[in-house]
Amino acid sequence: MRRILQRLWFVIALSGVALFGLVAPTMVNASSLATPDARARAIVAQMTLDEKILEVHGVGGTTPNLRIVPAITRLGIPAFVITNGSAGVSYGTISPRAPATALPAPLALAASWDTGLANSYGTVIGKEAKILGNDMVEGPDMNLARIPQNGRTFENLGEDPLLAGAIAANEIQGIQGQGEIAEAKHYLGNEQELNRQTSNSVIDERTMRELYLTPFEMSVKQGNVDAVMCSYPEVNGQWACDNSVLMNQILKGDWNFQGFVSSDFGAAHNTVDAALGGLDLEMASGKYFGSALKAAVQAGTVPVSVLDDKLIRRFRVTMQLGLWDAPPVAQTAIPAATGSADGVTARKISEASSVLLKNSASLLPLNASNVHSIALIGMNAWAGVAKSGGGGTAGVHPIYTVTPLAGLQKQAPNATITYNDGSNLTSAAAAAKAADVAIVMVGDARKEGTDYPISLSDNQDSIISTVAAANKNTIVVVKSGSVILMPWVNQVSSILEAWYPGEEDGNVVASILFGATNPSGKLPITFPKLVTDLPASTPAQYPGVNLQVNYSEKLDMGYRFYDAHKVAPLFPFGFGLSYTTYKYSNLKITAGSGNTATVAFDITNTGNRSGSEVAEVYVSMPAAAGEPPIQLKGFQKIALGTGATGHASIALDARAFQHWDASKHAWAITAGTYQIQVGASSRNILLQGSITE
Repeated sequence: MRRILQRLWFVIALSGVALFGLVAPTMVNASSLATPDARARAIVAQMTLDEKILEVHGVGGTTPNLRIVPAITRLGIPAFVITNGSAGVSYGTISPRAPATALPAPLALAASWDTGLANSYGTVIGKEAKILGNDMVEGPDMNLARIPQNGRTFENLGEDPLLAGAIAANEIQGIQGQGEIAEAKHYLGNEQELNRQTSNSVIDERTMRELYLTPFEMSVKQGNVDAVMCSYPEVNGQWACDNSVLMNQILKGDWNFQGFVSSDFGAAHNTVDAALGGLDLEMASGKYFGSALKAAVQAGTVPVSVLDDKLIRRFRVTMQLGLWDAPPVAQTAIPAATGSADGVTARKISEASSVLLKNSASLLPLNASNVHSIALIGMNAWAGVAKSGGGGTAGVHPIYTVTPLAGLQKQAPNATITYNDGSNLTSAAAAAKAADVAIVMVGDARKEGTDYPISLSDNQDSIISTVAAANKNTIVVVKSGSVILMPWVNQVSSILEAWYPGEEDGNVVASILFGATNPSGKLPITFPKLVTDLPASTPAQYPGVNLQVNYSEKLDMGYRFYDAHKVAPLFPFGFGLSYTTYKYSNLKITAGSGNTATVAFDITNTGNRSGSEVAEVYVSMPAAAGEPPIQLKGFQKIALGTGATGHASIALDARAFQHWDASKHAWAITAGTYQIQVGASSRNILLQGSITE
């Protein structure tokens, strides 16, 4: 009830705002107009200047008022309520930190390589955001994992633009399918948290178009996203939220984006530049879009038509989704039945996202009838409690959690399970030695606002080495929001990357370890052997010199760098093991019209367990194109029973064969032979063919 009253308070308190502005134009019945666009324009035509200014910025302050644009009841304009929601409904306005389903981290979602699950992920977020009284979800986050140290890598969708864009587009469709606005963020150049509010991301045009803009372009063209959040940094010397090239020329021009652009909180820097540059809504307050914008409009520096367009864009979107006539009414909590069903979805996604990195001597899956004692070892944050997610504004207050111990007890009810936090290595070694199997759980704890080393903190590496020396049957479960270094990789039998599994942590991990679930995740990010192997390894590249962050590796980011420079990764992009085996065969490449093609092939499950395989299609361009050795251009996840054969058919559009010609500011194709490579990872190519363009 408190949350409902908060929303009503905004409606009542601001209903008379027109009395303090210019005289209101004559009222017309805008609700009778045929289209949302016509209706939005009719409403804006009736607004006073003060009313217009009120609607292009948030009210500011602190939670619970931080994420809201007020109502104007004179015109039937509802309050606009926003929540963060990268991994589930998080910091909102009407319901700050209300319990919600803690989904696995977005990076984990990308590791599923499953667009259907991405839609389910968005559906859970959109549904619960509406239940808790919100209109818009700040997410998904589609900045690429250029810098694995980035504190928000767990919120991103990996290092490849095609994978990130495909997952994001389908998540967006899930969110907006629930009548909520999705907001693609952070546009653009926010690939690190360190100095994000003061640095300048220097990115050449070709690299920007081929890598960093691509997920946003896909979110617009394939996801039909209704909102975009501009980012904190400067991009090539112009603040992102004041940047007409990014917002007007590319987003609203080249891509014909019909939604609105909102600022990251405090990311606007200049009233006129932001207004003319394409920013439509300043959050969280009106530092630049309040009285300063009113003065600019009155002075003629910012045309009234520009101000009107900002309002029309947001009103049109909210009308299209039904948020205008039937604003969400906040419930006091997620209904129990909804929370339970969404928990099932969260578990399904996390199980499909976990990546089996190593499995020597087929130690996994464990057989509950043969395992009589288990040593569960690791610091409390990863082994003693569920790792429901990362921190910062993406942190979700989970409806419930399943601990690692509870999950193991469910899968192995007759086994004796001993927990040791690893704080005393002698004690940890003794516990491991006395058990049939030692399971060491390690990880990191990332959040917005800072960056982190990719080595494990505290004494976690020592815990693993000590336990592995005491028990040859040592399994390491990693719960991380990015890559980690593994100096102990050759000392342990099995490694499972579970990312941040969400509220179902214990059930997910135990289900995979004991074989109730066959792991099918593949890495959306390359794991390096050494920190010096990272693509951005000079101070000028990261963290930047004199606040200039130079993307000088250009197209050689992520696996593209490892391939181009012949650097062996610890685990390559697209890698992931299974409890079964697969055979690829019968490759057929068919040229289509307009520089398109279809890549078809068969996959057979040749093992003794059902499973799902991600087939990855890479393209190698002619040398004259000046591109990295191979690039992901398509993928498909196929579920297969034992002995079953599935047929994959992956369409490659013209962009699969194009590069950005900076001299012509356009996409271009280099005439020649393009190698088509199909594999189980970027370093495991199983079928090859070619096509001439």
